[in-house]
Amino acid sequence: MIAKVRNLKRLALSVTVPMLVVIAACFLNGCTSVAPINNGPPVAPLALTGSILDVHDPSSIIKDGKLYYLFSTGQEIPIHCSSDLHDWKDCGSVFATWPAWVVKDIPAADSIWAPDISHYNGSYHLYFAVSTFGSNHSDIGLLTNATLDAKSPSYRWVDHGKVIQSTSFDDWNAIDPNLVLDANGQPWLAFGSFWSGLKLVKIDPATGKPDPGAQIYSIAERPEPPDAIEASFIIYREGYYYLFASYDFCCRGSDSTYNIRIGRSTAITGPYVDEKGVPMTEGGGTPLAESGSRWRGPGGESVFHENDDTWWLIYHSYDANLAGTPTLRISPLIWSSTGWPRPVTPIVK
Repeated sequence: MIAKVRNLKRLALSVTVPMLVVIAACFLNGCTSVAPINNGPPVAPLALTGSILDVHDPSSIIKDGKLYYLFSTGQEIPIHCSSDLHDWKDCGSVFATWPAWVVKDIPAADSIWAPDISHYNGSYHLYFAVSTFGSNHSDIGLLTNATLDAKSPSYRWVDHGKVIQSTSFDDWNAIDPNLVLDANGQPWLAFGSFWSGLKLVKIDPATGKPDPGAQIYSIAERPEPPDAIEASFIIYREGYYYLFASYDFCCRGSDSTYNIRIGRSTAITGPYVDEKGVPMTEGGGTPLAESGSRWRGPGGESVFHENDDTWWLIYHSYDANLAGTPTLRISPLIWSSTGWPRPVTPIVK
């Protein structure tokens, strides 16, 4: 976003039986009708309970032991956990106090944005962003932990400091980090918001940071107004890298126009094109999730690959029935025969 305000701020049913997922979700959530999409079964969000309100920019779900963990935007980086992906509870937070470098670099910041959780090289990596509204003076930082079980004697978040920074002299914005491993296991960091769009940089596996002077690749941009694009998330599936992104505007409650779009590429650095072949660097992007009558502005998305070909889309939407409260949403990703996920259908009521 134009460095957005987020201070409002990945077992469930199997996608091998998607119709049962939809029937259960509609029954529990009061869905009146969901139209079939692409000649396939309708794709509706799961029925979620528990601590799902005021969840903004939900990170990719990750599992440690018997629990699923999810991190989201907030002053201390709230942690949510679940044993089944359906019922969620509060499981503490990451920060007691912010690292000194965060306070020094962005003194006007009032929350930590868009945390991204992943596991590689034997530890959990949590990337996060710090900025203020309307500015691209922004930092991305990194924490690591040996475990996500707060009861373990090994549980301790280790601060690795600043990963990448943007200033007013740059034409890009260092927020919304997402770590992705390519097909060879090489880590990359996707990030970006507004300005010249979404970026990608190679990460040193030993440090979790880019080497000095590392090339920054452009992977998506909206050259024509509005230039609103952010929340990049990349996955690899069957020979393609898929880039998910949030277009338009978040953080306006029920008036939010966020929507999720997608493109794909055979190379992690792009070019990413949508289903019609339009490059995402030229404003392309196949719609995946858009507003409904109740659930507005779906975005801040991430993707969780559970096993085999079971994939989940994690995102927030603003609930018009609750004065636009940002709410956690999880939808199965159902893949078409041509290798594109079918759009997510908002529940009507």
